[in-house]
Parts: sequence; structure tokens; C-alpha cells
Amino acid sequence: MDNEQSLSIRAAWLAYVGGYTQEQIAERLGVSRIKAQRLIASAMQSGMVKFWVEGVPADCMALEDELMKAFGLKRCVVVPTTHDDEAPGDEIAALAVAGARYLCRELESGTLKSVGIGHGRTLAAMVDRMPRMNLPDTRFVSLLGSLTRSSAANPYDVIARLAERTGGECFFLPVPFIADSGADAQVLRAQSGVQHVFEMIRECQLCVVGVGELGPRTHLQRSHSVTLEERQRLTRAGAVGELAGRFMTAEGGLVDSEMNERAVGASLDDLRGRDVLAVAGGKYKADAIRAVLRSGVITALIVDEATARQVLHPQAASR
Repeated sequence: MDNEQSLSIRAAWLAYVGGYTQEQIAERLGVSRIKAQRLIASAMQSGMVKFWVEGVPADCMALEDELMKAFGLKRCVVVPTTHDDEAPGDEIAALAVAGARYLCRELESGTLKSVGIGHGRTLAAMVDRMPRMNLPDTRFVSLLGSLTRSSAANPYDVIARLAERTGGECFFLPVPFIADSGADAQVLRAQSGVQHVFEMIRECQLCVVGVGELGPRTHLQRSHSVTLEERQRLTRAGAVGELAGRFMTAEGGLVDSEMNERAVGASLDDLRGRDVLAVAGGKYKADAIRAVLRSGVITALIVDEATARQVLHPQAASR
């Protein structure tokens, strides 16, 4: 362990166990206040600090029950909204903590040996909040093609980071997220290496996915996973959300679009019938989350309070 890491651990102990302020930590360690802040942040990002907030407020529990009944979910976690006027992305931190807690408990049970993982900012943040674990017999499998048109999406491919945090094995799908054509997608799916990963996907006991939306500022477009023209064609065809690279209508069915034929990752039928956890939030995603829930593929959901209300009561939210 190097001196910087040792100092980071000491700063974390002082902050989260000793209850010292950053100014007090800086004085005790003989560093600047900014340095103390960076040391504490480094301990958190490297997984040396593990914390959960146990329980949720009563009104969040009521929303959980309502969501479970409305969409036939086995489990649901609604996290409190932390900002009165949240901007897109503000909800990610709370979702990430709840997702990390959920996945850690599943992994610590000792029965979970194979986990399918999607892409996205929320899942990447979730992994960043997981502690280091020793699970060499656990397998993490990418549900989606790992190649995108731009490197902008690569930091959000969470498989490698998850394997590094747990000591488990990771398996990528070495194909594009979206192929250039349906014919290309068929050729890619037929490759023996890809078929082998598909077999592992079908053996996954739990799949953890994000939910994509198709508004003007969608991350799918900003990461160049889809182009502006493709997004516009999808919305004209009635698509409102994306799950595992498949584009869905408001009613929860697959939209009639060649984009779905070009997707190379796990199909909805590959996911159906197993435990599938969606970690997603933000009121701007409410229509997409509702559509994905209506598909019947999702069995568990982690969502923020404000989005949960809008998913359940869109008419009230629009007034």
C-alpha cells in the first residue's frame, strides 16, 4: 500500500468513523483542506468506504407497494428525492447507492454465481459505490455489445470495473451495440465466440439493466450509440424507451423498426423468465421506465421518489 492510499484510508476513518470535519482532518494530517477533500473522495471512489442508509421513508414504501402491484414486480426500492428541483442526472447518486446495496446483498448471499450487466451512467455509478469483495467464482457477463461508434460510451461499460471490485471473471460481447444492418447483426450473432457469451447470458441468475429514453438530450445520442437521424426515426415509429438495446413503445412492446433487428445483444426473450433488476430514474425517463415495466421483463426496480410518482400518475404530474 502506498503512502497516498494509506493517507486516504486514514482520512476516511476520520471523516466517517471519527466524525471530523474536513478542516479538522486537514489540520490533523498536515494537508490543505482541498487535499483532505480529495483524499476522502479517493477512498470512496476506490471502494474503501462502504455505507448504506437502512430503510426508506413511509411514503417511499407506499410507492414501492403501488409499483409492485401495478407492474407485477417481485421487489421494488424507491429512494428519496434529494433535491427539490432536480436537474437530469441529479438522481444518479441516490440510485447508485441503492443499487450497490442491492447487488452487494445478493452477492453476499453466496448463491449468486452468474450476473448479466447492462451499460449506462447509473450502473457505472453503482459499481463505483460498491466495496471490494472477494468473489473469484462469480461471473459477470455483458448483456450488450461492448463496441460503440465513439469512445464516449466506453467509460460506462461497467463489466471490467465490477470484476475488478469483486475479483470475479468478466465476459464481454465483442460486437457493436447496434450493427450497421440487420444482415450484419445476423452474421455477428452467428460467431462462435458471441454464441458462447449468449449461452452464458441465458445462465445468468440475475440481470442488472438500465433504461434508456429517447428525448432530445438522450444519453444514447450523446454517447453516439444512436445518431440523431436514428433517434428521430425511432420516435416517429412510436419508441419511447430502450431496454438492453431494444426499443419499445409506450405499451411495452417492441417498436416496428429496423433498429431492433440491428441490436446484437441479449434479446428480451433471453431476459424474460429470470430475475431482472432495472436501476433507473429521473422524471425525464418516466415514460421510458413505464414502457419497460409494461413489457413484463423487469422483476425488480430501483427508482427515485419523484420519478416513481410520475410513472404511476402521469396525468397528475403533468398538471
